[in-house]
Amino acid sequence: MPDTRRVLVVEDHHDLATSIARNLELEGLEVRIAEDGEAGLAMALDWPADLVILDLMLPVLDGFEVLCELRSRGCDAPVLILSARGTEDDRIHGFRLQADQYVTKPFSVLELIERVRSLLRRSRSRDGSSRNGAIRFGKVVVDPLAHTVIRNGQDCQLTPKAFSLLLALAKRQGAVATRADLLREVWGYGPFVLTRTVDSHVAELRRKLEDDPAEPRHILTVWAVGYRFVE
Repeated sequence: MPDTRRVLVVEDHHDLATSIARNLELEGLEVRIAEDGEAGLAMALDWPADLVILDLMLPVLDGFEVLCELRSRGCDAPVLILSARGTEDDRIHGFRLQADQYVTKPFSVLELIERVRSLLRRSRSRDGSSRNGAIRFGKVVVDPLAHTVIRNGQDCQLTPKAFSLLLALAKRQGAVATRADLLREVWGYGPFVLTRTVDSHVAELRRKLEDDPAEPRHILTVWAVGYRFVE
């Protein structure tokens, strides 16, 4: 894997979940475990993963309920159902709820790893972001095609210019953008225009997307130069 991808394992069998996590970590993946459906849903919204491995027979909320809730809240991460329930009805129901793959127990660890690799490769869009070009950072999922921003599973309304500014920063993948660059790209202004509009829109982004706007982790100031975006 070219970088560290996140995998969430929602599985109530502790030993099995731990075994899956260890094997995936050997592949260079960052893995977290949730042992019931409610905890899995909360973790998926709080810690956006690049892939969710989801059991069906879970305490509190079953896997189908978790999957349905994830999709309704705008989570588009690939979901691999891993379950002892393997009837045709179960499979069809899973795919209708937008599961990406369905693996029945017992299973081959090597096959599971290859399926995980395949889903993670497919979830890459042409610009290196997640499926459908989505950009993920912290608790936020940005879909440039649908023009939506989801934070903590809730729709986050941005002004059109703030949304364009976010995309302009994100596409640079950590490189610094000067205020002049952003004024030209987002607002169409020439090089000699003096305005604080970039700063006011950055403040809007931080207020709505950062956990602590006063100590931002993703939309950073580069003093005397401009701003840069860090996932």
